[in-house]
Amino acid sequence: MNNLNLGRHISGQFNEDIEAIINHVMQMGGMIEQQLADALTAISDTDTELVKKIVATDEQINQYEVDIDDECTRIIAKRQPAAGDLRLIMSISKSVADLERIGDDAERIAKVALENFSANQQDLLLNLDTLGRHVLVMLQNTLDAFARMDLEAAIITHKNDEKIDRAYEALVRQLMTYMMEDPRSIPQIMTVIWSARALERIGDRCQNICENIIYYVKGKIARHLSEDEINNL
Repeated sequence: MNNLNLGRHISGQFNEDIEAIINHVMQMGGMIEQQLADALTAISDTDTELVKKIVATDEQINQYEVDIDDECTRIIAKRQPAAGDLRLIMSISKSVADLERIGDDAERIAKVALENFSANQQDLLLNLDTLGRHVLVMLQNTLDAFARMDLEAAIITHKNDEKIDRAYEALVRQLMTYMMEDPRSIPQIMTVIWSARALERIGDRCQNICENIIYYVKGKIARHLSEDEINNL
């Protein structure tokens, strides 16, 4: 967390408050990372018990969001931060909202494990797993960048969403072809499509978190910038 430059503050208590909030965000992020990894394992192993564990964990993630929002509100009211300090707190608050939604998406993805797929449909699940592993790496890289508020890492990870989008589009085309060839498979394949869509959304939410890092470090709103402008920050 050296990039946070916490040492410049006059108030040591402010430093401690910020560090505590970021530690809580990383704890929340670690749980969500594990949720997504477990969701992919549940699908590959058809592990319904693991699905139940993921659903139960979602309540803890929701509570983390509430608690961290309360901490952010308290520090704004008590410390009245200005400029970069306020940007940091806003970036944290927005990122926590995206993390909570990633937890919701992981829960939806896990429910694919509750479907019964035939042997000749296993390749579709393998392709879903491949997309999921790419998204999991993106989430890990996003959390690493957030922990350090690392601008360079955030920009690199932000750009990786393009690869996720292309992989998602290719998988959907494959699934649509499969449904046309075997209309009886439509209900199950639609479940896979919605899970693939949830994975693509996780990539978008990781991109949002990277944009929050850019906002904190540079004071610029990344969605108003072109890709070239972001790469040149």
